[in-house]
This record gives sequence, structure tokens and C-alpha cells, in this order.
Amino acid sequence: MKYNILKTVFTLAVITSFLSCGDDFLEKSPTEFISAEDAGLTGELNPDISEATLSGIYSMMINTETGGTTAHEDFGQKGYDIFTDFLSGDLALTANNYNRYANFVNLISTVDYADNNNYTPWRYYYRVIRSANLVVNSLGGNDDIPESEAAKHALGQAKALRAYGYFYLSQLFQKEYNATEAILPLYTSPFDPVLAQSPMSDVYDFMIKDLTSAASLLEGFARSNKTGINQDVARVLLAYVYAAKGDSASNLLAKGLADQVIAAGYPLMTSSEVVGGFNNVATPAWIWGFDLTLANGLDLASWWGQMDVFTYSYQWAGDRKGIDDVLFSKIKDTDIRKTQFDVDNSLQPRNKFYNAARVIGGQRNIEDDYIYMRVAEMYLLSAEMAAKEGQDGAARTRLNELLSNRFTDSADYAYVNGLSGNALLNEVILQTRIELWGEGKSYLSMKRNKQTMTRGTNHVFHSGLSIPHTDDRLTFEIPQAEVQNNPFIN
Repeated sequence: MKYNILKTVFTLAVITSFLSCGDDFLEKSPTEFISAEDAGLTGELNPDISEATLSGIYSMMINTETGGTTAHEDFGQKGYDIFTDFLSGDLALTANNYNRYANFVNLISTVDYADNNNYTPWRYYYRVIRSANLVVNSLGGNDDIPESEAAKHALGQAKALRAYGYFYLSQLFQKEYNATEAILPLYTSPFDPVLAQSPMSDVYDFMIKDLTSAASLLEGFARSNKTGINQDVARVLLAYVYAAKGDSASNLLAKGLADQVIAAGYPLMTSSEVVGGFNNVATPAWIWGFDLTLANGLDLASWWGQMDVFTYSYQWAGDRKGIDDVLFSKIKDTDIRKTQFDVDNSLQPRNKFYNAARVIGGQRNIEDDYIYMRVAEMYLLSAEMAAKEGQDGAARTRLNELLSNRFTDSADYAYVNGLSGNALLNEVILQTRIELWGEGKSYLSMKRNKQTMTRGTNHVFHSGLSIPHTDDRLTFEIPQAEVQNNPFIN
């Protein structure tokens, strides 16, 4: 997105304001530039203000310390992708020399409400929600439809971002969908006082309303780059919300949305692309991501620093992370994805995620991009929903479309055509774990499929542990700061 100088300065000021606000992360007026009191006017009068605020939210998704700490695990959405991949067990901590994730992987952090690893995601996602509420309010509120196309597109992005925040909170802070169980304070306006937890059904209904509205408002929106949310991103998020509910009607709605996104024309990543580094947001299969540049100022405290041995940081220096060895053993030898992992180096993803220069510890300042979402997710989700609803043929078709890009010989995946029922569903779940390894999706799959996960032998902590998705250790605790500041939460 091309900004003039004044607009760029304003955006940076808004972002700086986001990052410098105090610990009261539900305060009504989080910026000195856009307050709740004047938010009803500014966006209507000057759409650039709404656009700048949205840019600030997108930047918050990749910036360090946006969870309110200086920890080297606190760097936005990709930081929480690592957390959830660890909890699923598919990401193994295989060497622990710097203790960056020790308590978390040892399943100690998540049951201690005073631990910062509970605080950071709560604060981060509610900051996204609070900021999105300001944009929504500035453009007329929850039920208004602006006249200009630019304002409609800004409102659609803000509503999708708000639902994105609530979706991840609903996944991280609750064991499974339970309509009547109170889970999260539901803030829908910057003027809301401190609120009690709302039932899960209300949270989900609000996400569905937001994302349905966003998809409509974003009709015809042609973003200048993949940082912004477009209609397809809104539909993917809505598909995940429906899929997490788990009832038959919701499964079918999730499948329909997944198929819509597939029909939009994103090609699946080719065999060469899945071993090509996952470092370029321009990859045609990517639906949503962030184009990182040196101006973003990321270095060792980043997703690349934690995951890529070719970046100067923890993966190279001694906090090693690799694929769970049992999951790795389930990848067929003729599958190109088997080569993503280095069998001589702790099953690190040295041929999946890497800086193109391929110099050990070489990338000091991050320029490689972040991936949030790609079309393979929708092939797999469509197959999963179809299998759950007895549509075995449709499930096999979607799964075969994906696997045809992972094997050179169709005979190697012909077994899929003989699967049905639970066997087919289990295969889809397995392929989801393989295909999307390290991308922050396995935890979502574990929750919606109510899995018991068994760790392999290459984990530093809890090797061989079998743990159900409902175990307290796999769900985050509402943090101490919220309990102390919200009189409605015990």
C-alpha cells in the first residue's frame, strides 16, 4: 500500500501509540490520536484515519512486545502459532539450552494464571479487538453500512479482525464448544464498561455476524498486498468458526465456505514450493500473510528466529525444534513433505522454513515474510467437513487434489480411494497435521476433532505422554491481571 509522507507518519504514530499503552488493556481510549469519544466522527470524515488505524492493527500482528512483555516469545500472531503447535504435540522441543519455552512445553505455564504465557495472548487479542472496535465505531457502528466503498472495505476489515481476535481467544481459553458455558467478556463497542464473561453461544453468534457482514462489505475489495483482509480471508475465518462448533449444520456451512475460497482460484502450492522456504508472501497459494521488510525491525525475537536454523537466533543456537518423530514416521517415503525435515539434525524443518541464503545463523535482520493462511487449509477443511457428514466421495476428491501435488506417482496415494467413514476422517486429520505442520493449525484441528495426542520420543519434556484435548494443561488460564481488574471474574 502506497502512503504519502503525512499518512505514513500518522500510521507510525498510531502504531507507536498502540505499543505504548499501559497494562490496562481494556481501557476505553487506547490511543492519543483516536479516542472513543471522537471515534464516531473521524473515520467518516477522513477514511485515511480508519485505514491508518487498520495498518496499525496489522503491524501489531507482527510486532514484538504486543502481548505486554519483553519476552522473546512475544511477537504477535506467529508467536501464538508456536505456542499452540507445542501444545498439540506436533512441534517437539528437542533441545532446551536457553529455556525460552521450557515451562510452557513442560505444561506448567498454562495451569498457572500468574504466568506471562497466559497473559500475553489475552492481552494481544483483546488489543486487536479494542482497536477494531474503534474503527467500527468510527464508521458508524456495528449495524451501519457506510456509503463509500472505501469505508465499507475498512469496516469489513475491522469486523473481520475483531472476529479473528475472538476466535483465537475462544480456542485458547476454552476446552471445546459448549454453548452455555461462560468464557469471554464480549466487548462490541469502545464505550463498553468492564463486562462479565458471555456464554460461548453469544461469542460464536457475534463472530458469525461479524464475519458474515465482513464478507459482504469486502465484496469487490482489491487489496494492494496480502497484509490486508479481503473477502476470502473473512470466509476462511468464518469457515473455522463454524467448524469449531461441530454440529452437522455448521459443518456443512464450513464446507460451503471452504469450497467458495477454493473456487476463487488460489492454486495449491507445488511440490517445489512446499520445499521452497515458505518465505515469500507473493506465493500464489498464500491467502493472507505479511510482507516483512527491514523497516519492521525484527531480528532474533521473531518466528523466523525461533523456527529457522538459517536465522541468527534460538533454533540455530540451541533451543531446537522439530517435527514429532511419530508424526514424521507416518509420512510416506515418496511424499515430498518427508524431505522438509532433516533426519540428521533433530528433524528440524530445514527444508520447509528457511532463509533463501541457507547460511547457518545467517539472517540477522528479518526480511522473510510471515504466512497466516493458504488455500491448502480449505482443501483439508472441506475434506474434513465432508467426511464428518458422510460425503465420502467429496472428501476423497479434495484430499486427492492435495496429494496429487505431494506425490509423483498416483499409486502412492491410491489407498485414499478405498477409505470411508472414520478411516477417511482420520486420514484427513493426519494429512492436515502433515501438510500444515509448523503453521499454527494443528491445535485448532486437535480441538475441533476432540483428539487425544501422544507425544513421540524426541520431546525434551513428557516424551510418550498421551493427553486428551480437554486436559487443563492444553488450555490457557484467564490471566491474573484480568482476574484482578475484572470484578466479574473469579
